[in-house]
Amino acid sequence: MARTDASAADLPADEFRVLHTLRCIGASSAGRIADRARLSEGEAESVLIDLGARGLVTKSSGPFGGWSITPAGRSADDAAVTAELAATGCRAGVEAAFGRFSGLNEVALEACTDFQMRMVDGVRRVNDHTDRRHDTRVLRQLASVERRGQEVCNDLEAVLDRFEGYGDRLSDAMQRALAGEWEFVVDHPDSFHNVWFQLHEDLLVTLGRPRH
Repeated sequence: MARTDASAADLPADEFRVLHTLRCIGASSAGRIADRARLSEGEAESVLIDLGARGLVTKSSGPFGGWSITPAGRSADDAAVTAELAATGCRAGVEAAFGRFSGLNEVALEACTDFQMRMVDGVRRVNDHTDRRHDTRVLRQLASVERRGQEVCNDLEAVLDRFEGYGDRLSDAMQRALAGEWEFVVDHPDSFHNVWFQLHEDLLVTLGRPRH
């Protein structure tokens, strides 16, 4: 099946890309949205302003401010995704990849939790990273998930262009974590956990499934 990156439901390609990206990554700066949507920051800012004028996104000020999607924006994104799947005929491919992702998801989340917490004298405590064997075991488990997750990402990219980038981001986070930058397991904006969460959200939105 040919790879396709279709926009639909009255949303031009760049608008769909920005709106859907914002939905998957959550409230963010224009620069971060641009990076994920493969646009320049100026292009992303312009699109966000246009979307904001139509009530699909909103911008908050202050040190923790940023762009966020509105309920109307979610509805517009739902319609665009539905039209995209109909136009590309790729639902079966995404469904198959989601099945494999789901098989890895619990292991990935448990490993991320185990890196944050560990058992000490029978009590679960914040991991102070003094037990190197514990950390090594968890990182090896995550690395195994990442390797298998790459297969899922490759299959998704083969049917729909907008899934490009997840595999590279997971790989980068994993390599940095293995190199000792432990914030790339959970805490960093581009951590393994955050990229995995965003991929999960993208799959759920694409297939019209609730998170819980």
